[in-house]
Amino acid sequence: MKRYPRILFYILAIVGGVVLFWFLKQVFSGHIIVNGTLLKFGPFQIRWYGVLIVTGILLAYTIAKHRAMREGVKEDDLLGALFWGVVSGIVCARLYYVVFNWEYYSRHLDEIFKTWHGGLAIHGAILGAVLSTFLYTRFKKDVSFSFMQGLDLFTSVLPLAQALGRWGNFFNYEAYGTPTDLPWKMFVPPEYRMIGYERFEYFHPTFLYESLWDLLVFYLVFNYTRRYRKRFGETTALYFILYSLGRYFIEGLRLDSLYLGRVRTAQLMSILLMCLGIAMFFIFRKWGERVPDGIRKVDENAQKAGEGKGSGK
Repeated sequence: MKRYPRILFYILAIVGGVVLFWFLKQVFSGHIIVNGTLLKFGPFQIRWYGVLIVTGILLAYTIAKHRAMREGVKEDDLLGALFWGVVSGIVCARLYYVVFNWEYYSRHLDEIFKTWHGGLAIHGAILGAVLSTFLYTRFKKDVSFSFMQGLDLFTSVLPLAQALGRWGNFFNYEAYGTPTDLPWKMFVPPEYRMIGYERFEYFHPTFLYESLWDLLVFYLVFNYTRRYRKRFGETTALYFILYSLGRYFIEGLRLDSLYLGRVRTAQLMSILLMCLGIAMFFIFRKWGERVPDGIRKVDENAQKAGEGKGSGK
């Protein structure tokens, strides 16, 4: 009887995968045109972009909470860090986007605060969350986790939230790449095509590339945290390396990149974060705050319990 829920899960996953594949094929071919607005009540709109970002945050928090409880982190501390991390992340994501797109916003100052028109940069969000975590652990009294422990919790689930959030770009027909004739090419309606590319119909679905890469990064980083991490900070370093590696190459295909001179800012940040991540990994692996034996023991027991279920024991 215990096998039935797992079999049902696999069946639902297969059916869901087939439906998603069919839906994407129809959208990518142009037979279905998606709408970025989920619901509309007069002037009030609920957009897919916002719904998917919020869903990603909640899903990531649920997983992080389970992990945090194992590490002895108080739920109130985790909620507080999440709140300020989201606020700081949104503010810094917008600030980053505006600064590197100042030529436009200097002539349209009223657009700076209109985030619903688009314009949030993930690198700004990451920097904002890192800053808020540092300030939270620095100034909150009796906080139940250290700065690097908090960052590890954050970065172990962040790529999952990113993977889901990228589908907001899909519904907005944005963050796509250069024109292509590859079998998985994506149709972009004329009104969403970048200036200079109006005559092209099909483009690289770079949102999908990054979403899939983020899922892989989540799998690798989260499992590394459970199985191999010895000191706090290793998870964060590994996330910086892996996410930045994929983002660097995917960014090279995109048509909507922000630039610093002739350099794509996302590629520059990716190089900097990869270098930082490599240095951090070796430094923290040797001199970082050691993960308490109790936490590692809990992880080992959970891993063994999972392997036991998988083998039918």
